[in-house]
Amino acid sequence: MLKKNSFFSNLAEFLFFLRKYFKLKVYNPFSKFEIFKDFLAGFFYKKRGKYARPFLHFFIITLSFLVIAIGPVILEKEDSHQRLKLINILSSLKFKDMSFYTVQAEEVKKYRGGEIIVHFVQEGEDLDLISKRYNLKINTLLWENNLRLNAKVKIGQEIRILPLDGVRHRVVKGETIYTIGKKYGLEEAQIQMIIDYPFNNFLNEENFALVIGQYLMVPDGFKKDFVDPAGQPTFTQVLTPDAGSVTATGEFVWPATGYISQGYKFYHKAIDIASRSGGNILAVDGGIIIVAGWPDNSGYGNRVIVDHGNGLLTLYAHLNAISVQKGQRVNKGDLLGLMGSTGRSTGTHLHFEIRKDGVLLDPFSYLK
Repeated sequence: MLKKNSFFSNLAEFLFFLRKYFKLKVYNPFSKFEIFKDFLAGFFYKKRGKYARPFLHFFIITLSFLVIAIGPVILEKEDSHQRLKLINILSSLKFKDMSFYTVQAEEVKKYRGGEIIVHFVQEGEDLDLISKRYNLKINTLLWENNLRLNAKVKIGQEIRILPLDGVRHRVVKGETIYTIGKKYGLEEAQIQMIIDYPFNNFLNEENFALVIGQYLMVPDGFKKDFVDPAGQPTFTQVLTPDAGSVTATGEFVWPATGYISQGYKFYHKAIDIASRSGGNILAVDGGIIIVAGWPDNSGYGNRVIVDHGNGLLTLYAHLNAISVQKGQRVNKGDLLGLMGSTGRSTGTHLHFEIRKDGVLLDPFSYLK
């Protein structure tokens, strides 16, 4: 009986110690962390999330550094086998996290953290030379600086340089992400680029509410007044014959030959295949032509869209000439047109997209 009472007494003492230890080592630090986190969250929401993303990146990198730098010192008092195991786990976590944030750092570096810089025109410079220096298209400079086509610049003139091609827009009352995207020629599936661009801020990250007067970057957006006013589709002399009954196989062939001039990215959810000599553009799979032409005077130029009947659509843009008509059927590998540079394009290439339910997918996941 004495042993039984001793057992329960020891058990009660152990549970009491466990509760006290948990409160001291886990609950109290976590509680303080939550209070600090709520304070920061409130601060950042008041600032419309302006500093939330940079702070998060800085905090995670700093935390990873501290864990790796200080962790081994703390663990010296632990058992050697446990210490080695924990160090290996922490090291693996560090490299995993840092690989992600290294990619993010490269994106920030490439686009200057979303910063707009001012370039002062030097002797001998023109807009073409300036645009090449910053790897931008001339139209991007024209739109941002309210310049006309073929505008001449003077020595000392200030030219605002955006971090990437597109349009910078100042929000007015009643506008939404959707209306802004449409205003600058983006199709519904492309409007996601405005949200994905990491340096755009929103009043509410859940519904992407905007604040009157704030600026948004519209990647790949364009001012319609600058698009070729003709906007007329060009067709080849000989059209591809209708294929009759077709069925998509679900396995895609490459739509063109050439090199990848631009891959699939968060702001460019497509791939560009370039070739100086042009070449044929082929249907990647069987389907029905639902667009063939230049219907909306937008930056896609001459384009073809094929509905493959399995929920997938493919788009082929900037064609020099089109070889099919709306409503006809094509087999995998049939000629759709010729590679070109119509619409908002700076060189001969194919802009290729894969869409499903309005979402742009990574073409590299489908092309074989």
